[in-house]
Amino acid sequence: MGPEPLTKQDFEALARFRFGIRRYLRFSEETVRRHGVTPQHYQLLLALKGFPGREWATMRELADRLQLRHHSVVELVDRAQKQGLVRRAPHPPDARVVRVELTKDGQSILARLSALHREELRRMGAATLTPPWPDAAGEGDATP
Repeated sequence: MGPEPLTKQDFEALARFRFGIRRYLRFSEETVRRHGVTPQHYQLLLALKGFPGREWATMRELADRLQLRHHSVVELVDRAQKQGLVRRAPHPPDARVVRVELTKDGQSILARLSALHREELRRMGAATLTPPWPDAAGEGDATP
């Protein structure tokens, strides 16, 4: 007994969702570049500001959030630090841990770019919604 076969409507919903994701990512890439930031730097800034419960993160946490290898995050943070977007700070409870924090310039550019991203998501509306499939038991909406 395998997964339930998909209907034509299921394929259309998946394709519509995938198209919405790609359209949003293209908007994001073009927008951040026009503002002098790489897409990777924007993702780094957003991961820092959006980190649950605090305004900083460790390299390991950023690697997890960005789905990158540790050494790639170190290089990304190095480049962002040279641009004045982030800074490294010691972590008082554990000197082995380094905090990565946004600078004022990083916060400013992130605020501008994120406002543009929010407006684009509002404009896109239903194109970014996941299809409302029932869960494995056939009940309710399994979308997050």
